[in-house]
Amino acid sequence: MEPHNAIEKEHDFIPERKKWKRQLFRIIYRADTPLGKLFDICLLILIFLSTFIVMMESVPSFDLRFHTLFVVLEWTISLFFTAEYILRIITIRNKREYIFSFFGIIDLLAIVPFFLSLLLPVTKFFLIIRMLRILRIFRILNLLDFMNDGYLIVRALKNSSRKIYIFLLFLMIFSVIVGSMMYMVEGHKEGFESIPQSIYWAVVTVTTVGYGDVSPTTPLGKFFAILLMLAGYSIIAVPTGIVTAEMRNKRQNFEKVCSRCMNDDIDDDANYCKRCGEKTAIPGRNVGNQ
Repeated sequence: MEPHNAIEKEHDFIPERKKWKRQLFRIIYRADTPLGKLFDICLLILIFLSTFIVMMESVPSFDLRFHTLFVVLEWTISLFFTAEYILRIITIRNKREYIFSFFGIIDLLAIVPFFLSLLLPVTKFFLIIRMLRILRIFRILNLLDFMNDGYLIVRALKNSSRKIYIFLLFLMIFSVIVGSMMYMVEGHKEGFESIPQSIYWAVVTVTTVGYGDVSPTTPLGKFFAILLMLAGYSIIAVPTGIVTAEMRNKRQNFEKVCSRCMNDDIDDDANYCKRCGEKTAIPGRNVGNQ
């Protein structure tokens, strides 16, 4: 997901001979015109309204009282989103790039549950995924520059994923071993009738969740539980430390990344980002060029 996607660049405009498509493109994809901003604001209002309707439909008393109104609004909003999705495809030159982009997939997922609900009514509650479309507010309010920290976190998680996977594998093995030991120590008593159930207790305990639905009764079992709870605090700190260290490294190298589109392929002598044209912010590079 890139803040300045190619689908929003000038070269993706429909040719001049199709002026109506160019106008629709500006309204739908851009927020630099009054109509474009109005369209995006209306879109956000409909997203909030659709989410509110889905939540209220899950409340029996509200659904019984306003069922007809909810259905009418749901149909209206869903058909609007469907028409909007089709228009986005029609008015864009690079249709494939939009369809398979982050926002393109979200736009599609926002309408699919509605049509599935015609066959499987329970799937209509998946319409709550429309909340993801609110991410467009960063583009609408020109807050893309403030998303840099978000991309920093995503990159840190991605770069530390292998270490986290290894840690999770260790945690799974550790939980299985502890659960099996507790199954033997507790003598197959209530709450520890099987190894899977004992593993469930081990996971709940090591993560310091502590539901309390299962607890040891023997002295040795309680002793193991104490060790596991104390170990839980240090175990939870491991992935936090991994991600924090990666974020610190990323932050130290952040001056080598474009502050607008997060492009890290910037030449040493470049004054502008080759991807989005943003002026580089590397300390000392632009001194005297202001």
